[in-house]
Amino acid sequence: MVKSSKAIYSSKILKAGSILTETKILLADWDNSVSVNQDLDRFRQNNILGKASRSRVEDILKVFKQRYLVEEHVTKALVSLVKARCPADSLNQILYFHAARSDPLIHDFVIEVLWPRYQKGRQDIIVRDAEDWIREKISKGVMTSPWSKNTIMRSAGGLMSTLRDFGILQGLNNKSLIPAYLPVDAFSYIAFYLSKLQPSGKRLLESKEWQLFFLGTDAVERLFMEAHQQHFLDYNAAGSVIRIVFPSESIEEYVHVILERAH
Repeated sequence: MVKSSKAIYSSKILKAGSILTETKILLADWDNSVSVNQDLDRFRQNNILGKASRSRVEDILKVFKQRYLVEEHVTKALVSLVKARCPADSLNQILYFHAARSDPLIHDFVIEVLWPRYQKGRQDIIVRDAEDWIREKISKGVMTSPWSKNTIMRSAGGLMSTLRDFGILQGLNNKSLIPAYLPVDAFSYIAFYLSKLQPSGKRLLESKEWQLFFLGTDAVERLFMEAHQQHFLDYNAAGSVIRIVFPSESIEEYVHVILERAH
């Protein structure tokens, strides 16, 4: 994931949102035996999303591809979760994680604005807060192109709505942060994914990515212990030495472990 100081933010949130329903439809009908482009072409031809506007379909497929099709092993893992009817609470958090990882606008707004606010015990958040943050980013020259006042306002609204749909915020007009809730099976999936990027047990425990779910180190450790008790992984801590071992080498294999343990 690119760092905030170097991130190039775009307003593509306007053409996507959470697309949770559409994402689940596409993953449920995904065919691993053909290429990504063949699957996408089939979706277009069959109008699987039932959209009247061809441009809307293209917008959805473009964002879907960016979020969930960049890493083949992740795509296969997500397809398995959807087809096995993974509980919505868990699946939505996994999809949110990948969406945030793919879009710095989502990722950095949560970590730079929502997480510090949550730490201070504040749960209120308004669109103006998102607008101000976006203007700050524009002043630092990290946007793909200059943004108009209208684009700023619409992007801020789209960002807030997307986070509401993913269950990170709640409310219609005046929104508030939702206390962190990450099911242990979704937590285990995300921990496995992050472990492949950072194999150090201590660094995995302290990863800033957990802030996407408003989780501090103590809360993360409790979830690791719960995951250990439910046999999703092995977690052992002795002082500053932390050892985390997963029962699978690939994320495609690990989702089957998750599904078995969950049932």
